[in-house]
Amino acid sequence: MSEAPNNSADKRVWVSELNTQPNVRPPLRASHPIRFYDTTLRDGEQTVGVVFDPQQKLKIARKLDELGISRIEAGFPRVSPDDTEAFRMILEANLKAEVWGFARCAKADIEELIRLGVRASVLEIPSSDIKLRAYGIARNEAVRRASEAVQLAHTNGIRVAFFPVDGSRADLDFLRTLYLAAREAGAEEAVVVDTIGACGPEAVEFLVSKVREWLGKDVSVHFHGHNDFGLATACALAAIRAGASWIQGTINGMGERAGNADLGEIAMALHCLYHVPVELKLEKIREVSQFVRESAGYALEPWKPVVGENLFVRESGAVASQFHIPEAIEPFSADLVNAHRRIVLGKKSGLDSITLKSKELGIEIPEARRAAVLAAVKSRGIEKRGLLTDSEFQQIVSGICKA
Repeated sequence: MSEAPNNSADKRVWVSELNTQPNVRPPLRASHPIRFYDTTLRDGEQTVGVVFDPQQKLKIARKLDELGISRIEAGFPRVSPDDTEAFRMILEANLKAEVWGFARCAKADIEELIRLGVRASVLEIPSSDIKLRAYGIARNEAVRRASEAVQLAHTNGIRVAFFPVDGSRADLDFLRTLYLAAREAGAEEAVVVDTIGACGPEAVEFLVSKVREWLGKDVSVHFHGHNDFGLATACALAAIRAGASWIQGTINGMGERAGNADLGEIAMALHCLYHVPVELKLEKIREVSQFVRESAGYALEPWKPVVGENLFVRESGAVASQFHIPEAIEPFSADLVNAHRRIVLGKKSGLDSITLKSKELGIEIPEARRAAVLAAVKSRGIEKRGLLTDSEFQQIVSGICKA
């Protein structure tokens, strides 16, 4: 029997050999591990209906820190007293991660950062003509506001990552002018911002390359993308291919509309498909995912990549027959993300499913009775239009084996 393809140094990964073929696409390389900037507490909270109180934000920040997130955007302190209080608590929590702020290019916003003792922050200004018109700001006014705000923050010891909102739809010449003005005023980092998920991966790669060309290789470039066409992960990978060293996103991809780039998905894609090192504890992704969604009060699709409940659960009898060879039915080991593999029973179960479940529960089923048990399991699954509980399975076995 031939072994599953595995070109990764991590023997828990079983992906296609085509990922590493140079004639498919040049390898994705990074000069250092990719680092993640988490904006769950700010952009993620913009998910419709989600509100975190200060204590919840502090607990989530601690979880993000345990996950290995390098930078945590603790919120937008000028937006409300609750946000200010949460921000203060996170600043005082002695996290390993850097704590970053978020502010508009407005004097009052910067002054609030200074008052709180913030040492690093994203500063935003609209950049596309669509957004400028929506805010009633002229191009030259945007440049002036950006320069003054960045300079004020910089002179007060705040490290600035300049964030031109809707940059993916901005006029390139004007976008260049904005970035250069912010850089001259003291911005040390720049964010390529795809505010409404309007770019495909090729466009993101082009734009990140352009920004690096404009600003020089000494300026760290971030990518901030949204998932409106389901391409946020692909766009983040394209940004890294073009030289981005920071990826901004959220836990579970939460955020406005279709959400932000999902940091867990991106980290797993980099590790498993591209062999690019990441600064993230992969074994904690599912734990943090569950904590955040329970705090926010929403459910995820059970088939969601990396964190979905169904990823290591098998109902189909045909698949259950291969359950003892994980690499035959899964692209990576459950151990990699600290998940548990299990068999469940329902309409699609087979005899192998019955065998595996009975062993799991320590139940003896005579060979002559297994077909009858399977028929009863299928019938019950169809009747309830769902899966059987272990108790229901045990009742079926008891009834048939005692008959």
